[in-house]
Amino acid sequence: MTGMPLSSPFGVHRVLEPSGASVTLPQTARRLDASPELAPDEVRIDVEVLNLDAASYRQLREKHTTAGVVDGDAVRAEVVAIVAERGKMQNPVTGSGGMLIGTVAEVGPESPLGLRVGDRVATLVSLSLTPLAITDGLRRWDGLGERVPAAGHAILFGRSIAAVLPDDLDPELSLMVMDVCGAPALVRRVVQGYAASGRAPSVAVLGGAGKSGSLSLAAAREAGAGRVLAVVPPEAEAALLRGTGLADEVVIADARAPLALEEAVRAAGGPVDVTVVCVDVPGAEQPAIMITAQGGTVVYFSMATSFAAAALGAEGLAADVTMLVGNGYTPGHADYALSLLRGDDAVRSLFESRLAAEHTGQA
Repeated sequence: MTGMPLSSPFGVHRVLEPSGASVTLPQTARRLDASPELAPDEVRIDVEVLNLDAASYRQLREKHTTAGVVDGDAVRAEVVAIVAERGKMQNPVTGSGGMLIGTVAEVGPESPLGLRVGDRVATLVSLSLTPLAITDGLRRWDGLGERVPAAGHAILFGRSIAAVLPDDLDPELSLMVMDVCGAPALVRRVVQGYAASGRAPSVAVLGGAGKSGSLSLAAAREAGAGRVLAVVPPEAEAALLRGTGLADEVVIADARAPLALEEAVRAAGGPVDVTVVCVDVPGAEQPAIMITAQGGTVVYFSMATSFAAAALGAEGLAADVTMLVGNGYTPGHADYALSLLRGDDAVRSLFESRLAAEHTGQA
């Protein structure tokens, strides 16, 4: 680009489309340059596993489901096509991507990330802005889960984030945790803010049995929340949570059904001070506001969220609530999430069960 340096810590030098005089960042770009040659501050990762984010995978799975049967080959083909066309894994419908595990193959002499060749890492930035090339056609993936064995390479910019995988955990278990590690860190910050003023806030987590949801429940409890509610739609997910101690009560309700959700949470002692949205479907924006007390806080930690629906919904409901966007990054977020996994047997069991289901194609 005219007037731009040969490389940028923000990755703008990798943007191929759109081209022109205006600067486009990698996340909003349509197509990136995923060539393996490095700028001085870049790092190249040999890819081992991709982890698609829940909203993206759900959209792909539902698109390729007929009569209740998922066409895994079609899901796989679409992911391969997206990466080939865009130079990154960014679902064109949801705009989201996921994360990856890989091994550091080359480090530019000016990289500030502190990585070394041979380090096994999980990237803590979205695949939606990470230059990515796939070389194996994802032939080892059946298309039936978020975990994607892969071969290829990815590029990290100078302003990227990656974490060396811990030795005491299964690397793929670590990836599942790191994929959502921003959620518990932000929940802890919000709850601690209430606690600092002498309040033990009540908290409801929509999608409490999922990855980000279960970690958010654990974080709320650890940070000093009072009453903690987990909201899940089916009895099967409720059964996973009962008896774990992660929630004081498990509420069965559809997060997209405003009146039914409000009634169910009210029956469980609501409205609550803090509502955390971890569901991977759209339509929970206004129901989440309805179960939140005046002066409370709603944390939207789902890539399926319509922020226009959230903002206009709060206005239409005359709701005086603070709405936060879970941006996926809080200093120390990966270490904190891993500490929750290590320190809470219930959380670890949920994650290990999910990983086992991914390996057997039952997730």
